[in-house]
Amino acid sequence: MPSYQRPPGTQDILPEDQPYWNRVRSLSKHLAELAGFERIDTPIFEATEVFARGIGQGTDVVDKEMYTFVDKGGRDLTLRPEFTAGVVRAYIENGLHVEVKPQKLYSIGPTFRYDRPQAGRYRQFTQFNAEILGEQDPAADLEIMTLVWDLYAGLGFRDLEFQLNSTGCPRCRPTYVKALKTYYEKHDGEICEDCQRRLERSPLRVLDCKEEQCQPILEKAPRIIDYLCEECAEHFSSLREYLDLLDRRYVLNHRLVRGLDYYTKTVFEVWASGIGAQSALCGGGRYDGLAELLGGPETPGVGVAVGLERIIIMMNELGVKPPAPARPDIFLAYLGRAPRKKCLELMAELRRADVGVYFAMGRERGLRSQLREADKREVRYTIILGENELDSGKAAVRDMKSGDQVDVDLNLLVTWLRERV
Repeated sequence: MPSYQRPPGTQDILPEDQPYWNRVRSLSKHLAELAGFERIDTPIFEATEVFARGIGQGTDVVDKEMYTFVDKGGRDLTLRPEFTAGVVRAYIENGLHVEVKPQKLYSIGPTFRYDRPQAGRYRQFTQFNAEILGEQDPAADLEIMTLVWDLYAGLGFRDLEFQLNSTGCPRCRPTYVKALKTYYEKHDGEICEDCQRRLERSPLRVLDCKEEQCQPILEKAPRIIDYLCEECAEHFSSLREYLDLLDRRYVLNHRLVRGLDYYTKTVFEVWASGIGAQSALCGGGRYDGLAELLGGPETPGVGVAVGLERIIIMMNELGVKPPAPARPDIFLAYLGRAPRKKCLELMAELRRADVGVYFAMGRERGLRSQLREADKREVRYTIILGENELDSGKAAVRDMKSGDQVDVDLNLLVTWLRERV
């Protein structure tokens, strides 16, 4: 028989890893709901046009990384590479835009991009996503940013700071793009092929170039902050004032644009020290025109996406340990057919009483084998039932740490255990 392996860029999340995942998911959910966010779950695939229009043609995500297929009905579909476009589609389709505003929504689930697998980057990965829709106030930007700051701080990350920029709006951005293209035309023969392509299709993306040959040119490129209209400048100033008010450290990064076309005004990343060269933990920003691109009414929005895999890798590297998962404290061992049946009844009764319990599976096992299993499972008590115990109406209860053993009336056993575990 062939030996199968998981597809490249995917991972198996084993039981030993689950405490980290449970901790990140539970804290994300707790903080989101504490701030009034409500959960929304959208399909893992959407019409390809949702992402092509929302994210933007010319972006690496749309051009290179989407898992796109035609289904049996001839529909062009794509596994979601990010949450926001699908959430905004659901917001429009389900009439959430006529509900009380703003709508504060969060999601947790798998996303898919055909990217080069590397540490912390997978082709199937999990995101925590939060959106505030229907509000232009920079306080909404602050709330999204504060949510993820509190998440990382709560998980044990230290020395946090925001990398912050504004990408303007459709009124002021064209003037900046013109200045940027004029500047780059003077260096046409010096920039990489990707930047030459980006200048034609998605000019702001040249600011995110990592190629060494482009760095000297980038250093002297025009700054978008110098081209902001009055509204964008005021929005950015207010956000910075709010961050100062809450003592949330930030650094202005004039090259920060993020990788998706729908961003307007605020863009940000969360950085932390002590996690190697790649300091960015997550990113997000404002996308005031996305709903209109998807056929909806004018709807300002701001959001953030957090990759859980990267968080968990960093938690391990920083030595941050999650709480141990709850495990059963009781093991049921038996000798004989009738005691086995009684243990099955006890198992059901204990679980109804909210007491965790293991049952020794496998027929005709010796007591020594069952006790070895109980020891490996690190339970506190092992209940031992044989024919003699059934006849006397009492179970032998062994303390697995001390080795002490007492007899407890079967009718009182559940109460006795609940008082101790």
